[in-house]
Amino acid sequence: MSAYPELSTIHETAARLHGKVLQTPVWQWQTGIVAEQLLPQTEVWLKLEMLQKTGTFKLRGALNCIEVLDAEAKARGVVAVSAGNHAIAVAYASAVAGTHAKVVMLEKSSPARIAACKASGAEILLAPDIHQAFAWAKQIAEDESRTMIHPFEGPLTALGTATVGLELMQQVPQLDAVLVPIGGGGLCAGIAAAVKQINPACAVYGIEPEGANSMSRSLQAGQPEKLESVSTVADSLGAPFALPYSFGVCQRFVDEVVTVSDDELCRAMYYLFRDMKLVTEPATAASTAALLGPLKARLNGKKVGLIVCGANIDAGRYSELLARGQTLAEKS
Repeated sequence: MSAYPELSTIHETAARLHGKVLQTPVWQWQTGIVAEQLLPQTEVWLKLEMLQKTGTFKLRGALNCIEVLDAEAKARGVVAVSAGNHAIAVAYASAVAGTHAKVVMLEKSSPARIAACKASGAEILLAPDIHQAFAWAKQIAEDESRTMIHPFEGPLTALGTATVGLELMQQVPQLDAVLVPIGGGGLCAGIAAAVKQINPACAVYGIEPEGANSMSRSLQAGQPEKLESVSTVADSLGAPFALPYSFGVCQRFVDEVVTVSDDELCRAMYYLFRDMKLVTEPATAASTAALLGPLKARLNGKKVGLIVCGANIDAGRYSELLARGQTLAEKS
C-alpha cells in the first residue's frame, strides 16, 4: 500500500463504490451570516455529505474496508468502535456485504444512533469511555477473529473518504481552500490527498474542537499523540489519539489544523439552521465555525469549500445545542 491515497487509486475506489454510496450535492451559501460578515466576492460552497446513506461520510470508508474481505473473514464478522456515526456505517455496510457486526459504542451515545445500528442488525456493546471502548473492541477482534473496521485509520478508510474530495473538486473547480472537520483524521487525510493531487494550490485546513485536539498536538510534536481526556459537544470528533497512517497523510497534505470552541460550534450550528435550513450535528458545524472564526481573515473574499459531514443527532440534544447557539449568536 502507498504511504498516501494516490489519485489513480482514488478514481478506482470511486468507480468501485459507484451506486453503493451517493454522490452528495453541493450548494452555495449566499444568505444570512455569509452575506453579512464576508466580502461580496466570497464564495462558500457546502459539500452536503450529511445527505449520504447512513447520514454521514463514514459509509465510504466502512464499505471500502468491508468489501475487500474474503468469504472466511465475512463469516467471522467484523468489530468496530464508535460514538455513533462509524457504528451506523459499519452496521449498514455489514448488512449490505452479508457479514455480522459487533459495535462497541459509548454509554452516553445518542439513543437515535444506537437504534440506527440495531436496525441494521448489529450487536451493540456499551463502554463507559472511549479508551475502554477501543480496548474492548481490540479484545473482541482477538478473541473472535473478527476484522477490526477502524473509524479513522488505514489506507482503505482514507481511500473511501478521498472520494468526497474527488467529488468536490469535480463539482466546484478552482477552489482556494477546503475546510474539513477532524476527529481521528481519516476524513481529512483522504480529502486532503485528493484535493492536493488535483489542485496543489488549494489550501486544506483541518478543524478540531479545542477539547479533542489530538491532531493539532500530533502535528506540533511531529508524531501521533494521545490525549488523557476528551471534552467537546462534538462527540463525533472526540478521537482520543492520532494514529500513524492518517497522521502521516495529514502531515503531508494538510496546510494547517485550527481549533474551535464548543461555543463556536453551537453558534455555527445555529447559522446553518437559520440560513441554510440544515439540521446538523456539532461536528458538521466545525468547518463553518472555522470560516467565521479563526480562518475568517485569511479566507474572506476566497472561493471556499466546507465539508458538511453528518447529521445524526437526536431531537432533544439538537434542540439544546441549537438554543445555546442562538443565544450566543444574538449576543455577538
